[in-house]
Amino acid sequence: MTRKRLYPSFSVLLVDDELPWLRSLSMALEGPAAMNNLIQCQDSRKVMDILARRDVGLVLLDLTMPHISGEELLEKIVAEHPQVSVIILSGLNQLETAVRCMRLGAFDYFVKTVDEERLVDGVRRAVRMVELEHENRAMRQRFFCNHPQSPEAFSSFVTGNPVMQATFQYVEAVAPSSQPILVTGESGTGKELMARAIHLLSRPDGPLINVNVSGLDDTYFADTLFGHVKGAYTGADSQRSGLVEQAAEGTLFLDEIGDLSQASQVKLLRLLQEGEYYPLGSDYPKQMTARVVVATHQNLGSRMSTGDFRRDLYYRLLAHHVHLPPLRERKDDLPLLLNHFLEQAAEKLGKKTPTPPPELAVLLSTYSFPGNIRELEAMIYDAVSVHSSRILSMKSFQERIGQQEVSVAEPPSSPSCNPFAALEELPTLQQAGYLLVEDAMRRAQGNQSLASRLLGISQPALSKRLKR
Repeated sequence: MTRKRLYPSFSVLLVDDELPWLRSLSMALEGPAAMNNLIQCQDSRKVMDILARRDVGLVLLDLTMPHISGEELLEKIVAEHPQVSVIILSGLNQLETAVRCMRLGAFDYFVKTVDEERLVDGVRRAVRMVELEHENRAMRQRFFCNHPQSPEAFSSFVTGNPVMQATFQYVEAVAPSSQPILVTGESGTGKELMARAIHLLSRPDGPLINVNVSGLDDTYFADTLFGHVKGAYTGADSQRSGLVEQAAEGTLFLDEIGDLSQASQVKLLRLLQEGEYYPLGSDYPKQMTARVVVATHQNLGSRMSTGDFRRDLYYRLLAHHVHLPPLRERKDDLPLLLNHFLEQAAEKLGKKTPTPPPELAVLLSTYSFPGNIRELEAMIYDAVSVHSSRILSMKSFQERIGQQEVSVAEPPSSPSCNPFAALEELPTLQQAGYLLVEDAMRRAQGNQSLASRLLGISQPALSKRLKR
């Protein structure tokens, strides 16, 4: 049985001497806002004691109460618990009182007769602000720490790269938030692994539901996410729950979000903004209790500028953004990844783990890996599957890298692709050749065989150039 998650992660204290109003306010917040971490208090004299004992992040405070007024309490809360936000609720629409309360430090001021939807939206804004403050404090605490506090959540990543370690720390800080998380990165960089890490940090007791939304038309997207009632359309012979409901109290991971149609983008935006959805054919909304993580390998900023991706959805998803660097930007991880995949491949293929030759890591470091870690893994599995001696052969690596170099090598299509285009004075052919050889030897770490491959010449030809 999955334990029901408390939302928000901190308590919201409702203070009013009128019990009917307290109950009505609780129902409004538990319904559309899906908040269940609420504390009710009828006696204003108990408020400061509750704040001292409980983890309260937001107080909804009635202005007119016996014993201690809301205005007096506001001053005390601001002075003794400055991290707690306060929303003032008043039965009277008095501008001077509202201005005075805001100057004293209230986050917002509402008249009790205000439309319920406006009040709930105001509470949502306050909750979001408190969540951001919590995230900022968590980030500051991790600032001087160079490793994640929950390394087990990131055990699927094989890395010692500083950028990746900083990314893990950021994910730890934002994981408790209720806002969606956008994960970007090229194919093969580990976006699904990151979604699993976020799930382990924030919703480990609930399910993790993965769905690739690429290629889903609008109707199928809505049916997949929201489900349908019996008779919603021809062939809907029974009710079916959608993935949003199946991911309740857990995490819903939507991969390839950049491929969504405009109509589906509208539905996703409404789900993230309102926190509720309608199954196909139903007039009754359901509340979403899942954490949403989305991922894409596309540049959403570019798609937004061309009109293919909605601007409002784009900025909604940017609340928390995790970018995974390509393998060519974290080549310091190549030795770790090489050993990891060698052991993994040998175990699965029932072989002894082969010893990689020292020059293999150098060869791999000269390659750009357009397929990223997934491509490296495939290379290593292929090499282990055909190897038969103690030392791993480099032949399959050289063949695959060589084929890729031939297939991607194209002449410059524009002056901007030519490294000499911006130079006022061109080097001589002899000077350019010297510089190319020097850099090839640097990249190959002194290995002439690898350097000659980079230059597209034979090893004897390179040797002659070096002797000159």
